[in-house]
Amino acid sequence: MLVVDPSSPVAPFEQLRTQVVEAVRSGALAAGTKLPTVRRLAEDLGLAAGTVARAYRELERDEVIETRGRHGTFVAASGDPTQRQAQAAATAFADRARQLGLTPDDALGYARAALGLSATS
Repeated sequence: MLVVDPSSPVAPFEQLRTQVVEAVRSGALAAGTKLPTVRRLAEDLGLAAGTVARAYRELERDEVIETRGRHGTFVAASGDPTQRQAQAAATAFADRARQLGLTPDDALGYARAALGLSATS
């Protein structure tokens, strides 16, 4: 299910990380699904173990996966981490905008600009 394109400008660990996040988000990887070991996945994909380990570390940091000691690595059961983190970022942004005295329209304007959207998007 996971594929790394060696000709891609995107680093292999990032390709893996992104694919796992998308698989979790789409439901292709359900909560509790056991993932291959770092060595096994590295061998299957023809990558260095350190590359897979880095992807796993970042996925664990983002609460997409969890390591259960000798039992292995699993898809975390805590729901869609992307949605949780996006909501937390939005809340922090809204709190800071209020502290700065921005109007909602001004705050949304800054958010649109940061996302590369036009004012009418």
